[in-house]
Amino acid sequence: MSRPLEIDLLRSFAVIAEVRSLSRAAERVGRTQSALSQQMKRLEEIVDQPLFQRTGRGVVLTNPGERLLLHAQRILRLHDEAMADLCGKGLSGTIRFGCPDDYAAVFLPSLLRQFASQHPHALVEVVCGPTPRLVEQLEKRAVDLAMVSLPEDAAQTGPDDDIIRREPLVWIGSPELDSAHFDPLPLALSDPDTLDHIAACEALRRAGRAYRVAYASSSLAGLTALVRSGQAFAVMTQTAVPTDLAILNGDPALPPLPAVGIALKFERKRPSHLTSAFAEHIRLTLPLL
Repeated sequence: MSRPLEIDLLRSFAVIAEVRSLSRAAERVGRTQSALSQQMKRLEEIVDQPLFQRTGRGVVLTNPGERLLLHAQRILRLHDEAMADLCGKGLSGTIRFGCPDDYAAVFLPSLLRQFASQHPHALVEVVCGPTPRLVEQLEKRAVDLAMVSLPEDAAQTGPDDDIIRREPLVWIGSPELDSAHFDPLPLALSDPDTLDHIAACEALRRAGRAYRVAYASSSLAGLTALVRSGQAFAVMTQTAVPTDLAILNGDPALPPLPAVGIALKFERKRPSHLTSAFAEHIRLTLPLL
């Protein structure tokens, strides 16, 4: 008879898979690195598969490890929901959570619904805005936690800077328009210090393509409205593109764009238990959405 998967082993495995480092994972789960290594050895014995491959930059998942991660995240989420429901241990209180508009539209419904099922007495207050404005809110202690965009190659200095998910930036426009017919290219972009604004302008400058910023706003609704009108082209994360707009990354008249990383930033080094629980929920759930 096969041995059962243990919740503690799966939880440690999911953290290692996220941070790709045994030492950093050990700090997060409150174990020594040797104890964590022994846990993973036991897990590999249970599944009879190698789960990690060591590299000079940490550890990466093997193919069986990637497959197990999908199961582990589902099992952990269901386990935590069941315990909160049956044991009455759901957390209570209020979290002030900052989130960019494009991520809010796509990710928040599932994130909030699932967290509410585990912690029905917890309240998440959402503040939307572009990443630079959310960082300002964190510095003012106006929000407890924020989901932010980072350059994909951003140097990571600590657990709070871990990139949870990567999203490609894409050009979008009205389906019937051809960008090659515009000179200069009219753009609808977010605030000048945001990654989409910077990436679009830098890519066009490198390509020698003339452009003008026809509309700049932190309002995603305003940007997409202008694109729908056929007056401008925009840049956003691929997952947030509305179905009625066209992704133009295959357009030879438009230069390639980078990807961005999604990370979490805390208002303080020692966040509340509720804030930490919501952050961990995002880390486990966001890659699956």
